[in-house]
Amino acid sequence: MKTTLDRAGDSPVDESIDVDLNTLPGHYTRRINQLVVALFYQEVAELNITPVQYSSLQIICTQPGIDQKTLASTVGYDAATIGGVIDRLEARDLVKRRIAPHDRRARLITPTEQGLETLRAVIPRMLESQRRFLEPLSENERKEFMRLMKVLLESNTELSSTPTKE
Repeated sequence: MKTTLDRAGDSPVDESIDVDLNTLPGHYTRRINQLVVALFYQEVAELNITPVQYSSLQIICTQPGIDQKTLASTVGYDAATIGGVIDRLEARDLVKRRIAPHDRRARLITPTEQGLETLRAVIPRMLESQRRFLEPLSENERKEFMRLMKVLLESNTELSSTPTKE
């Protein structure tokens, strides 16, 4: 074990654990997620919807009657977590759940008219947050950034509960 002294010069530091966070893609990914969420909230705050509520509502509105398990997989959350998200959307009268006729254990989710109106209000603001996030990049860099993210997700699908799409 190779050691050096800390900045104050009075405690040994094990160099084998000295890793620069700024060289780690996971560190940058977490920070980028923080940035994307902050931009989302700046644009959408007055509509009182979280990013995962938005993505859930988006899927429910475009796939009415989706079951809770499929929704969870599509947005990349576990069934228990997505249940709480649906509870909050349902409490705001944005979605309704009903028992599936073919399987009494399954719940089918459909949007309400208020849910559709909320989604229509969120979309332009969400898109603006995405535009702001990518603004520092050229058009070609944006395409490359998206392409590289897809490569990473698709090559690690066994570790993710979210299917990737072209």
